[in-house]
Amino acid sequence: MDNKNQIPRAHGQAGENLAMNYLIEQGLSFVEANVRYKFGEIDLVMKDGKEWIFIEVKYRSKSQYGGAINALSAAQIRRLRRAAEHYIQRNKIDTVCRFDLIAIDAGQVQWLTNAF
Repeated sequence: MDNKNQIPRAHGQAGENLAMNYLIEQGLSFVEANVRYKFGEIDLVMKDGKEWIFIEVKYRSKSQYGGAINALSAAQIRRLRRAAEHYIQRNKIDTVCRFDLIAIDAGQVQWLTNAF
């Protein structure tokens, strides 16, 4: 594996760890991270009581180019929704679910609940 691919992956993993720790501090329970399917990925799966939360994490070390909050595309949202639908079916989840976005810019965390 070349170093060009390792740096963004390590960078993204650091953002996901920061997001996970932040959400745990806010009272959520960690379920799973980096759930991957051929057609999509879920960065974090958390629970808030009985509510399941599928979380996309966007991390930028600098807040240029519109920052992390503007880095989520419509195609990424479709892939995340498809992955979450598959996850819900596989795990026989029959309760309220939502999609949140954690946007991290230069260490500042923004949590958007019901983001999409």
